[in-house]
This record gives sequence, C-alpha cells and structure tokens, in this order.
Amino acid sequence: MSILIKPIITEKVAALNEDGKYGFVVDKGANKVEIKKAVEEAYGVTVESVNTIVAIGKPKSRYTKSSIISGRTSSYKKAIVKVAEGDVIDFYSGI
Repeated sequence: MSILIKPIITEKVAALNEDGKYGFVVDKGANKVEIKKAVEEAYGVTVESVNTIVAIGKPKSRYTKSSIISGRTSSYKKAIVKVAEGDVIDFYSGI
C-alpha cells in the first residue's frame, strides 16, 4: 500500500512551494508520521512538519434525457509538507 498517491500541482500550492511547502494526496488511513517517512524516502529530503486535511466529497447532479442522476465525488486526504531550509522537491524532473 502506497502512502503517497500523487502530488498536488495547483496555483495555490505552487505559491507555497516558494516557502518550502509541498502538497500531496495521501492515503486516507495514513498518519503524519507515516507521511513524513514516505516523503523522506521518496524524495530524499528532511521533513520539518506535516499538516493534513480531509477534503469531503461534494454532491453532484447531472441532467440526462430520462432522469436526474445524483451522486457524490469521492473524499480524499491532503498533506501539506514543509521541508528543511535548502531542500527542494522537483516534480518535473521525470518529464
């Protein structure tokens, strides 16, 4: 089971990257200690702090010819990781 699912690449998180903070979508059952170890092993950086957020799924409706289809988007957990001064995580190195 992988702790880190994918990095978050948005304008809001890109602004945090200048301060040494990076965002990840993580497994819902992962705690802060497991997230810290996973980031340190995957990217070879020193993690100072981890903040977690559980994003609740939103209700969505779609109108079709026959009826209205209602459902929800899936909920997920985000982690904002602050790395030590001078450490950098490069998400674009594999492109």
